[in-house]
Amino acid sequence: EALAAARRVGYPVMVRPSYVLGGRAMEIVYDDAHLRGYMSRARAGAERPAVLIDRFLADAAEIDVDAVSDGRDVFIAGIMEHIEEAGIHSGDSACTLPTHSLTPAALETVSRYTRRLALKIRVRGLVNIQYAVKDGAVYILEANPRASRTVPFVSKATGLAVAQLATAVIMGRKLSALLPKAFLDAPPALPYTATKEVVLPFIKFPGLDPRLGPEMKSTGEVMGLDADFPRSFAKSQEASGMSLPKTGAVFLSVKDEDKAAIIPVARELLRLGFTIIATRRTREFLARHGLEAALAAKIGEGKPDVADLIRQKAVSLVVNTPSGKRERADGFVIRRTALELDVPFITNIRSCQAALGAISAAKAASGSSGMEVRPIQDYYRDLGPEVRAAGRRLAAA
Repeated sequence: EALAAARRVGYPVMVRPSYVLGGRAMEIVYDDAHLRGYMSRARAGAERPAVLIDRFLADAAEIDVDAVSDGRDVFIAGIMEHIEEAGIHSGDSACTLPTHSLTPAALETVSRYTRRLALKIRVRGLVNIQYAVKDGAVYILEANPRASRTVPFVSKATGLAVAQLATAVIMGRKLSALLPKAFLDAPPALPYTATKEVVLPFIKFPGLDPRLGPEMKSTGEVMGLDADFPRSFAKSQEASGMSLPKTGAVFLSVKDEDKAAIIPVARELLRLGFTIIATRRTREFLARHGLEAALAAKIGEGKPDVADLIRQKAVSLVVNTPSGKRERADGFVIRRTALELDVPFITNIRSCQAALGAISAAKAASGSSGMEVRPIQDYYRDLGPEVRAAGRRLAAA
């Protein structure tokens, strides 16, 4: 039945046991053999071996929306864009408020869908809706009539106590009495960017592959605030414990699907003064595009191999997006070695692109007065009198 469903939907598919939280045992499956193995494990480990099979949107941007509805009006508290592509659990993905790459048309569609859904399912209070945007089309992933883990982030980023607002609505207050009408038409624009980043416990668990996927692994969150996305992302990385390097060598090893996207990444790394180390196939691909890289042996195929270079502190950043059985095994050794030696590593292209912007911003800042440090109250003063007045009203509600 699973094979028939997957073939009808079309690979790749997202599979998961039904009735789970946190993406437990979720996997992206690419072919019949992979699905057979997954179903064998699901049947052996579940009392009720019901499995959901969904189409997986490769290379889609994922969007999180937190909103409050009173049954008549809807206040969209925050539209957040994930850094990592769809397929990484939302609880493990970094995200930004406001969004950093969505078109005005996509944002308008997301806002319209959010209002229609919240009213149609008769929400009184908080609702969280997750979307994916691919090739200009907006897909609804799920709608949850409850608070989400992003509510504290949205509240702190915007200066509006979203949970307090939702509580007042649940107790019978109307949004029109609590917020300016303009806020119900469109949320107030932020004059800065907030980036949420997750804290991952990989180092606590020997033998665990430090790779993001559809199963949630994070145990906490941090936030970076600054004037723009690159600077706020740089701060969020430092706060999460992964300070991005400004100099040194970067190891690149990417799956075939990411080869085209790695070209501008490599060019920017070289422009920023980094040297590049790559395994044979990636190095040959870069050379065909006029980009120079030093050669590193694959794991077990010579000395020094990639893991040796990381141990020798010859690498300051690892970018590894593996695929296939052999590549996954090698990637595990590379990622685990980097983790244990506190070398920053990135496992998807979108995060790599964001990291490059952050490194560029950090290098520019180091040449002047450095990254600006401001208390959050100073950022709130930039929000404008209407937002500050709404915040005071909510505090007294």
